[in-house]
Amino acid sequence: MKPPSREPSVPEAYGAPEAHGAPVPPGGRRRGVGSLAALGGIVGYLVCVELTSGIVQGYYEPLLSDIARHLGIHDADVNWFEASQLLLSAIAVPVLAKLGDVVGYRRVLLWTTAVTALGAWGVALAPSFWTYLVAWTLMGTYTVWLPLEIALIHHRARRRPDARGLTRKASGVIVAALQAGVIFGALVAGQLGDGLGGDRIWMTLSVPALAVTAVFFVVLRKVPESPDVAGGRVDAGGAVLLSAALLAVGVGLLGLRLDGPDAWWVWLLVAVGLALLWPFARYELRQDDPLVDLRVVARPSLWPVLVTSGLFGVSVLGAQGPLSTFARTDPDAYGYGLGASAFTVSLLIGGYVVASLAGALTFARVSERTTPRLALVGATVLVALGYLLFLPFHDATGQVLANMVVAGLGSGALVAALPAAAAAAAPRERTAVATGLTNTTRTLGGSFASAVFALALASGATTTLDGDVGTAGSLRGYMVVWAVCGVTGLVAAALLLVVPRLAFADTAATAAAAGTTDRRTDRPEDHA
Repeated sequence: MKPPSREPSVPEAYGAPEAHGAPVPPGGRRRGVGSLAALGGIVGYLVCVELTSGIVQGYYEPLLSDIARHLGIHDADVNWFEASQLLLSAIAVPVLAKLGDVVGYRRVLLWTTAVTALGAWGVALAPSFWTYLVAWTLMGTYTVWLPLEIALIHHRARRRPDARGLTRKASGVIVAALQAGVIFGALVAGQLGDGLGGDRIWMTLSVPALAVTAVFFVVLRKVPESPDVAGGRVDAGGAVLLSAALLAVGVGLLGLRLDGPDAWWVWLLVAVGLALLWPFARYELRQDDPLVDLRVVARPSLWPVLVTSGLFGVSVLGAQGPLSTFARTDPDAYGYGLGASAFTVSLLIGGYVVASLAGALTFARVSERTTPRLALVGATVLVALGYLLFLPFHDATGQVLANMVVAGLGSGALVAALPAAAAAAAPRERTAVATGLTNTTRTLGGSFASAVFALALASGATTTLDGDVGTAGSLRGYMVVWAVCGVTGLVAAALLLVVPRLAFADTAATAAAAGTTDRRTDRPEDHA
């Protein structure tokens, strides 16, 4: 008889089949993920939600100059829009995700869709910069949609033996819809912006508002609630401490980007925010139902996923602006850059997004043929390779496009895979919080990278080939951006090797363990 006090072995702790008397398939994996029809059609409705999310994310970018003219502000002031949304996302997503675990994912999805619609209509009709900024910030609540959707899918699938495979497959489909929405939104905005500019720009800006309003009714009428809401409460004390920490760090990073590293108050805010994490951690460890269960976060199947998400944010959020400005830099004036037109840049971005769509769709199949952990490692390596290729190959449009396609394949897979992996690694009643933390860490990584990359591009005086003072970013700065994105991808790949080999994989024990988790005992063998 086994001693009752013995720690579970790796196979037992992560639900390996041999721990339950079931034979292990070759390679330790179970092939053949079931059809998405087993989820009762919910994936189709969530595709509509993520398609709308993509429209929101892709629609406004081509119109930012027109919006600046409409509001009578400088082009540089549009950076406040992105900064305010990222800050709201970092603060609100953990709280809203926890609320989903407590009261139901569909209910919180419906609430945040209503708030996003309100913000989108505010953006369309705002008469001034400040009202526009408030409306734009409110619209950032859409960032919690994907974590809530992954949690909802995972809960509906969890009683099936192929629950995790179904979750990965469904995640790939809805993330592909997200990428398709980005492309569609950008194309429609470009067409309408030319025809409905000037005083009629409010008509152009009403399109995403109409889309979000429509998807509100889709969620209201078609999306079912999770079959078993965990209940509990939202940890208000933890929410206040975490929000204060994230707010301080976020404002500090924004100040670093705007005022540079010589501003003392920037470092003070960042230090205060980081210091607040200590009392937050001590407080959370004393709670029976914490906002963020740090014991769960510390599991070897979860913390590498969250760190990977933060490192992934460096490239997926921090490097897009530098890639665009590099492409627009005139090589005849500076000796580097592509001198691309706005249309060519849109084609480069389109190639990246299409590759991301393909990566999202193929991740589940690659996971079936290998293991989910190995597929995650491969995706991070693709991201790293794509950006490291920029170091020697950046002199021609074809080279840049090829690099972006390689990075895009890995990026699309990670956008779909990281929330699904977090959901598989978390207890039932922590599903949305775990998936939401992948969003929060990615946002923080992107915010940090944006500040550092802005400093890198501004470092060193840039001059034209004629000796005049230039306004473009330095080539050395671009090299730093690409190198940092590549190295963070390799570091993420190394961290994922810490994850147990069969983590996130479906096993013979999955069906038996589904629905049996005790919230208070929280046994690791229930959360492979």
